[in-house]
Amino acid sequence: MAPSGEQGTWKALGELSSIGLTLVVATVIGLVAGYYADRWLGTKPWLLLIGLGLGIAAGFVNLFRSVTRAERDLDDSR
Repeated sequence: MAPSGEQGTWKALGELSSIGLTLVVATVIGLVAGYYADRWLGTKPWLLLIGLGLGIAAGFVNLFRSVTRAERDLDDSR
């Protein structure tokens, strides 16, 4: 079994390794939602752009939360 400090390091590394995927997925979800809302309401390209912006913003919020959580895990393991 890994010591507590090493376990915290692996947990933080796992958290940080998912950041790129989370950023892309949030952006794509916002883009797709905006695209379909535009098709449904006929407001091209406004809702697509708003959805893209919201997706990017959500991705960055998740990025900052993940970095903060990983930093806390590393500090707790020391």
